[in-house]
Amino acid sequence: MAYQDLIEQVDIELLSKYPRERLKEHRLIPLYREGEVTYFLTDRHPPLPVLDELAVYSLSSIEIKLIPGNELNQLINEFLEAPLETVEGMMEDLDSVYEDFSDFELDTRVENLEELAQEAPIISLVNVIITSALKMRASDIHLEPFEDFIRLRYRIDGVLYDSPAPPKRLFPAIVTRIKIMAGLNIAERRLPQEGRIRIRVLGRELDIRVSTIATLYGESVVMRLLDRAEFLLDLNNLGLNKDILQQYYNMIKLSHGIILVTGPTGSGKTTTLYATLNYLNSAEKKIITIEDPVEYQLDGINQIQVRPEIDFTFARGLRSILRQDPDIIMVGEIRDVETASIAIQAALTGHLVFATLHTNDAASAVIRLLDMGIEDYLLVATLKAVLAQRLVRVLCPHCREEYRAERETMGFSLEKYQGRRFYRAIGCAECNNIGFSGRTGIYEFLPIEEEIQRLINNAADVSAIRRVASNIGFRTLFDDGMDKVEQGITTVDEVIRVTRH
Repeated sequence: MAYQDLIEQVDIELLSKYPRERLKEHRLIPLYREGEVTYFLTDRHPPLPVLDELAVYSLSSIEIKLIPGNELNQLINEFLEAPLETVEGMMEDLDSVYEDFSDFELDTRVENLEELAQEAPIISLVNVIITSALKMRASDIHLEPFEDFIRLRYRIDGVLYDSPAPPKRLFPAIVTRIKIMAGLNIAERRLPQEGRIRIRVLGRELDIRVSTIATLYGESVVMRLLDRAEFLLDLNNLGLNKDILQQYYNMIKLSHGIILVTGPTGSGKTTTLYATLNYLNSAEKKIITIEDPVEYQLDGINQIQVRPEIDFTFARGLRSILRQDPDIIMVGEIRDVETASIAIQAALTGHLVFATLHTNDAASAVIRLLDMGIEDYLLVATLKAVLAQRLVRVLCPHCREEYRAERETMGFSLEKYQGRRFYRAIGCAECNNIGFSGRTGIYEFLPIEEEIQRLINNAADVSAIRRVASNIGFRTLFDDGMDKVEQGITTVDEVIRVTRH
């Protein structure tokens, strides 16, 4: 088995449950658990007492897989030498190593901070912050300075959770270390900066988008974790129900036109478009994207980054793209009438255009484009469909609790669901006591058929479009969400939280 395949098989959660020093001593890497058997990698057969100890510890039988010593050495360096401690544990270690560390004060001159940021304790501390985020499946790390303390928060499944933070005195060195990693100017503390870090953590390729901005008590840092191993590029894995998925497949096979994906920031629009492009990607088609920023690099697809600082905007980039003879174009976001107009011209001249738009639902996207100043006849000629979406948290299957639906919750009437079987979040060790594990999408899909085209030509409002759409089988975000509630995937509160306008 190839080394990369081995890395991808290692179960990080399983690994974290075993004493690292014991694993290193006997050259063992926990691979994965399957039923009542736990598999370990090693380059030699362990003594029988060690196998018995592992069996008791795992409450399972043990199977050994032998691999070459050089490959095992790489895995040990990758996983067992990586920082798996918490920030709290790291601070205790620092205090034990430096007797006076609790009274330690920093010289905040740039040259001294740069020197300190290259020291092992600060490097380890930043590594632990990042590694902890990856272990907890966080999408973002927030480091925020206040007068007397630092706030460290991780965004997990769209919700921020507090975590024990390092002391305030270390904050300048931590920020400097992150800036060095991201290639930012460590001497600039007043202006916002953006950078990118690419590292390997726990056997996984990790891209980190770094943003800093000056606040009253120092620079606030946000790190967006783009985990390639977790990134799903398959339309079948996004949570689209069978009917919507089939309609969407039919639409994206068209040779020209515009297909919009709408929703607020953080609703998964870019992921949906990346999965779409991945499905359409082939040697026969040239696909070009223009994005702000480029979040993931897609093999075989030409991706362009917007650069406002040199006046390279969506509109300007889109004009240039059209001279590159593309078949399919993806526009990261339609923000103004100029970009919208060029996208429509591209669709009129035989290109298939995908774009995102910030609207609350599918019907509002149509009105938004008209309000921008797009002529109704051009919209009718080019707009093929609108997919609106939100992300809801998925219930942890290990601890969810069944109950019967009530008449009302969070101010919403659920009378037609009363007495049906629903589930609620509880929390357990498997989900870090959150009650949820992962997210999935809820969707509404509006094909621009004849009835809707007629309304666009007659300058109808959002309510009229929704009314006519419902008569031809259109189902709302709330409807799709409640289907997932009844399937035990999420909760009523989650659906209401993300669909409430």
